[in-house]
Formats: sequence, structure tokens, C-alpha cells
Amino acid sequence: MRRLLSSAAVAVMLFAAGSAAAATPAAPGSKGATFASVTTQLPRNVRPSHYDLAFTPDVDKLTFTATVKIAIEVVEPTSTVTLQAADLTFSKAQIAGVGSATIKVDEEAQTAAFTFAKPLSKGKYVLTLDYAGKIYKQAAGLFALDYDTEAGKKRALYTQFENSDARRFIPSWDEPFYKATYTVEATIPTGQMALGNMPIASSKDLGGGKTLVKFATSPKMSTYLLFFGLGEFDRATRKVAGVDVGVVTKKGDTPKAEFALTSAADLLPWFNDYFGTAYPLPALDNIAAPGRSQFFSAMENWGAIFYFEYAMLLDPKISTQTDKKNVFTTVAHEMAHQWFGDLVTMAWWDDLWLNEGFASWMEGRATEHFHPEWNSALAAVGGREYAMGLDALVTTHPVVQHVETVEQASQAFDGITYQKGEAVIRMLESYVGHDAWRTGVRAYMKKHAHGNTVSDDLWSAVEASAGKPILDIAHDFTLQPGVPLITVTDATCAAGKTTLTLTQGQFSKDAPDKKPLTWRVPVTVKAVGGGEAKTLVTGGKGSVTVDGCGPVVVNAGQSGYFRVQYRPADFAAIAKDFAKLPSIDQLGVMSDAWSMGLAGYQPATDFLDLAKATPDSADPQVLSKIVSVMEAIDSYYDGMPAEQAAFRKVVYARLSPLLDQVGWTAKAGEPDNVGILRGSLIGALAGLGEPKALAEARRRYAADKTDPTAVPGPLRRTILAVVAKHADQVTWDAIRAQAQAEKTPLIRAQLYTQLAGAADPALARQALDLALTPEPGETLSSTMISRVAGQHPELAFDWAVAHKDQVNEKVDNSARTRFIPGLGAGGATPALAEKIKAYAAANIAEGSRKEADKAVAAVMNRAKIREQRLPAITAWAAKAN
Repeated sequence: MRRLLSSAAVAVMLFAAGSAAAATPAAPGSKGATFASVTTQLPRNVRPSHYDLAFTPDVDKLTFTATVKIAIEVVEPTSTVTLQAADLTFSKAQIAGVGSATIKVDEEAQTAAFTFAKPLSKGKYVLTLDYAGKIYKQAAGLFALDYDTEAGKKRALYTQFENSDARRFIPSWDEPFYKATYTVEATIPTGQMALGNMPIASSKDLGGGKTLVKFATSPKMSTYLLFFGLGEFDRATRKVAGVDVGVVTKKGDTPKAEFALTSAADLLPWFNDYFGTAYPLPALDNIAAPGRSQFFSAMENWGAIFYFEYAMLLDPKISTQTDKKNVFTTVAHEMAHQWFGDLVTMAWWDDLWLNEGFASWMEGRATEHFHPEWNSALAAVGGREYAMGLDALVTTHPVVQHVETVEQASQAFDGITYQKGEAVIRMLESYVGHDAWRTGVRAYMKKHAHGNTVSDDLWSAVEASAGKPILDIAHDFTLQPGVPLITVTDATCAAGKTTLTLTQGQFSKDAPDKKPLTWRVPVTVKAVGGGEAKTLVTGGKGSVTVDGCGPVVVNAGQSGYFRVQYRPADFAAIAKDFAKLPSIDQLGVMSDAWSMGLAGYQPATDFLDLAKATPDSADPQVLSKIVSVMEAIDSYYDGMPAEQAAFRKVVYARLSPLLDQVGWTAKAGEPDNVGILRGSLIGALAGLGEPKALAEARRRYAADKTDPTAVPGPLRRTILAVVAKHADQVTWDAIRAQAQAEKTPLIRAQLYTQLAGAADPALARQALDLALTPEPGETLSSTMISRVAGQHPELAFDWAVAHKDQVNEKVDNSARTRFIPGLGAGGATPALAEKIKAYAAANIAEGSRKEADKAVAAVMNRAKIREQRLPAITAWAAKAN
């Protein structure tokens, strides 16, 4: 699953809280996954092997009826078979030769129990269930998405089951360890296209406008990977390595999926080779759907990957270079899951990171191979920074965390699981070497294909291939939370070599004085103009000697997951030679300086000094880091107009020459990263009110109707965002009218989203009220609300609390413990933190407040920064001006 990063936009799938089964679960990181040891919410006396599902959706009434025949094995005699079910109504339950069962549904636990008159002895049976269910309007279970076309409104159906919503569609053992095969048949409107994990095996016209389609039997897999889709679709395919690789879109949209199709066709044989295991299904579809979720952008259903359109389609009218990169990395991420997650699946949600951290890392490896021009290693630094930002707060958790309930599993879909998991893999791969790592992964795939694993199964395979111990290092970074801090306590040069003395502490944004944890930390250092050396810091101490007597960069190459603290003189030496550093180390040193400065470990102005020392010819991603940090600093000044105006002069002075350098018009053959930088610079300068840039954005927007060159596709979103941010009522109404008239879902969604970006609080309130109407569409409303929160966190939070029930109807039905608290996460006042606490206490069960706690911690950290760090930045800006 490709998760969204915005805290206000991310939602999780809610499971009705229940206690885990009494049997002892596998400890985090322990070896082996067995039926007896894996955590479950169900009795262990029955397990499934095959599901034979026949169902009929009523697209207009948003309901369906179904019959499922489940081949089960009773491993302990029992009178009752209990499985998971949610929002399902049962009319009959029986086992041939045994008889009918009484039915008891527990809505809170999301289970259904079928009790027979006599106990079932050990053996194999077929349980037949007749039932009916709901088709939802948000992305959970079987759901409907409505969209506009020139021919009128259309509706399509899709499914979304991760992590625990298959039970809304098929009564099942809805947990990853209970793998089974599936045969699915559906009675559908004639003329529409049905999609599943496997190709259609047969199709029969039933008359009366109905057709019966039956899909081929799937391989053994977990429930959350099952998929069904239905609608007026187009499909384009290519045959690659014996596999029918396809893209599926709304009618007429396959040209927009050409890049995704080409990428998937390129990736399949490359993944076959990397994993040493051929993709085992006959087809692999990439399916684009209109709409949005607060939680995810794509889902790795085996053989039928689901994407929201913005994550897969490229429209030259509006798509940016960033969109192109995101399409490739999302396709790579979800295709990596076809092996790491689908073929080999974590036994329980403790090891969710085995799916998501690995797929996040693999998308980077694939990008480096197919698009070296994007310099994706620098993007990996950004992902690591996002993880460290979460991991340095007291609300963090280990990568591998024991999960008792599926609700806790839902909350594990976060930056620790994804981005920290990715960073830890990148560090360990660098430690053992690329070839040894790949050999270990191939052995892991071969041994565990179609099975379930825990983290130590991967570590064991890599250790065996590398002949190098990594288990202790892996445990240090995955079984305990937090960010190591490597401090250079001494550096001496003798005979042309520099020896560094290193100590290991812990970096924290809100508990800097707590006793640090201990990690075994792989560290790489490089002297400017000199050599490179590696060491393993153990027991909190280490030393390393490197050729050369110039400044030494710690964490050279940025493969390590830790912060670095230099002595002031050492940092000054690095700053002096900053232009000589490789781009990735410029980005790493900058990132450390900024985060360490905000947390009080070094002056917050050190970053600004580095920003001045960065040459205008630096890598666009390094320059983009300067842009993003300056925008972040500006946001801390909200409500402080005089100080903000003074700081903006610094921003204008630093960024305007960069915009003059790249210009408003793309040059033939320029790298994609330059185009991305252009958009960042325009968005920052015009967004922060730099007169020249703002005037040019407005001029181009006004000229768009008569001059087709005024607003090129890659800049359309940026220019519209600037105009919408600075809009008055007349301009806001004009954008809304444009959105109302638009028939293309991608463009329409962009227009409504930008309406929610207005700086004027009155217009922001109008956007919030509009979000609760049917006008934007069922799945776009939450995006609008989150967009308002980006500018006005307290306003959005207060409004959402006042309209709680209506807001929750516009959110994925499983997202309600996270969405509203997350709206306030960008605030900076203790009063707002108290409001979030009060909301959580009144509306969220005590065991489900983890996300609300994170929002409170984020607000308090921002409040501390405003109080303790801004004065120094203000003084620095006064001198710079």
C-alpha cells in the first residue's frame, strides 16, 4: 500500500476493538511463524483453505447479495465456527451432511459465529453461507466511486480490504496468516468490465441485461489482497516475460496511463531477476479509479493493483514532473509488493514493515536503476528525515511493535513503518553490500514463497548470504524506538590522517535529557579531499581514522539512520567547504543542522548559514531543501506580522536569483528536477507574497483563456495554488465556477482542492462548508478539509469538531480516530493542544488515541520552536537585511 504522508490527510482503517486470543503470540522479531504462535482474534480450532464466492452487486441501491462456500479444516472438535464479518446480514449457514447452524453476529467484535447441533469432529468440511452486505461510498470493503463525464454521471465499483475490511465483503478469517485460494464469480450488468486478481475464466450472458463472469482460481493468499472491480473501463496490455501486463482506466483514459504501463512492463522482468523468483500470476493489471482516500494512494492487490487516478495517470494539461516521478515510484512500490507482501506475507501486523518498509526501499532501488537522472538517493534522505521527525518525539514506537488488535495494526501504517523501515534496510544493505543483500533476499523468497514470516526470517537469510552478523544491529534499530545521536567529541590529525572520537547518545525533540538507548551504529566518514572509512559504534563509543586532514563528514553517503553533532569548529570547517561536498552530503548536513537547530542541539541559524553557502549551481534537490525550510520557518511566524515581513525579505533575497536562473519557461531537454525546482520557487516566492513573482503568477492565470502558453501543464497547479491562496471573493467564486463546469475528474479535483488553500479565513470557512455538500464529491471532501488545515489548523480543527458527525461521514469509515485530531497537528499553541486532548478524551477510546497523542506532541513542539528558536532567527534576519 502506498501511504499518504500528510498527517491531516492520512487515515487508518478502524477495527472494533477486541482482545487478542489467549494463546501466546510470537514475540516481535522472533523466528518462525506457526499456526499456534501467531496472534489472532479468532479461535484456533478451524482454518480455511478455499473460498468459492458468488455474488451480485446492486450498483444503484449500493447493496449486494452473496453465497460463499468455504472449505475448512476443523483441527479441534467444536460445535461453533467463528469467523470475521462486518456489516453483513446472514440468511443461512449450513454444512452439507451436518445441517444448518444458528447464527450469532457480534457487531462490536466484528465476528459471526455459526453453531451446529452436534460438535464437528476433526476433518474437512464445506461451510456454506448466504448473506447480504453494503456497498460503501468511502474506500473500505466493496465501495462505489461516482464521477462526471461528458455523457453524464457514472459509477464504478472497487474493493479495498487492507488491513481488515475484507470482512465487509466476504465472511472470512480476515487475518494475514490465514492464507487460502479463491474462486470468485459475479453477476454483473452486461457490457461492463469486471476485474479480479485472476483473468476471467468464463463469461455467460444470462439475458435481461445480466452476465455471469467467473474468474480463475487464485493462488494461496491473504484476505486483504482479494480484489474486485466493475465499471465502464478501457484496458491496454503488453505481454512481458509471459505475463499480460495491463492498465485499466475509465473510458478514454488509457493514453494517460501510457507511462504507468511502460513502467510496469519495464519493472516486471527486473523484479523477476532481483527476487530470483518469477511473478507467479498470468496477468498484472494496474487499475486507476477516480476519487481519493485520506489514508492511501494505491493498494497491492495480487495481480490487480488499485490506484487512485492522481497516483497513476498523467494528464499533460495539469501533470508536473513530480507527478511523473510519483507515478513511477508508486508503480514500483506496489509491484515490489507482489513479491514482498503478496507472495511472502508477514504473519501478523507486528511485522507490517516487512511489507511496507521493504517496498518503500525497493521503489528507490528501482528508480535508481531506471531513472538515474532523478538522483533518487537524495529523495531517500527526505524520507529518512520524515521518519526521524516522528521518531524523535516521545509518541514514537519501534518499527516492529507487538499488535494485539487490528485497530492497533491500522495505526501502524505510518512514517515509522514505511520511511524508518526503508532507512533501516538502506543502512543494512550498505553495511553488508548490495550483492550479499540481494542474495539473502532471493533465498528468503525461495524459502517462504506462499507462506508467512517474521522479521528474523529475513535477517537470517541475509546473515547467511553475507557471512556477516547483522541480527543485533537489526534488532537495535527495529525493536526499540528513537534516533541515535553520533557526536564527534574529538578530531585530531597526524601523519596525513584524521582520527575521530565518537560517542552515541539519543536525539530527541521533546525529551532531550532522558537516558539514551544504546544502538550498534554503522558509521561511514569521509574527509573533504581525502578518503573514506567505516566503523561500528558499539557500547556508546567508537573511533575511526580516515585519510586526509580536511573537514570530515560523518554519515558520508547518508546511508545511516542517525543524527550527527559536530563541535562548533568542526561544523564551521564543513560550512566553509560546503560547496565541495557531494550533493547527498550537502543535503544530509543541511538536514541535520536544521533538525538539530530546532531541537536546541546547535544554533538554529546554522542552517541559514549553510543556505547562504550553497552555490546556485547545487543539485536542484539541495536547493529545494532550502526552499522548503524557508517556507517552514515562515509558517512559524504566523501571527507575528512584523517579524514575518522581515524574514520574508531574507527569503526573497535568497530565492529570487534562483528563480531568475531557472526562469518561468522550461528549456528544451532540461532535467525533471530543474522543473520541480522551478515549481517550488514559484510556489514559495509568489505564495509568500514576493511582488514580482506574485504579479507574474496572476498575469499568467488571467492570460490563460487567450494564451495557451501562459500556464504550461507542469506549472498549472502551482500557479492556481498561488492565485487561490491570495484570492479575494471574486477570484474564489471564479475558481469554483470553473470547478463546477469541469468534467475531467483529475482537473476537477485539483480545482476544488485549491479552493481550500485560501489564506483569507473567511474564504477558508466557505471551503469547509462547501466540503460538507455533495458538490465536490464524496471522496474529495476530506481532502479539502485537510487542505484548509494546512493554512488554518485551529480553524479547521474547531470547525471539524463542531461538525463532527458530518465530517466523519466524509472520511473513510475506518479513519475516525485519526482524521480530526490530525487537522490540528500543524498548530503551534498550547491551547490547541489542550483542545485536541479534550476531543480525544470525549470521542476516542483510550486504547486508540495514539494519533491524537502524536498531534498533541507536534503542536507542543511547534510552540516550543516559536518560543525558543525564532528569536535567534529573527536576530539573524535583522543582520542579513
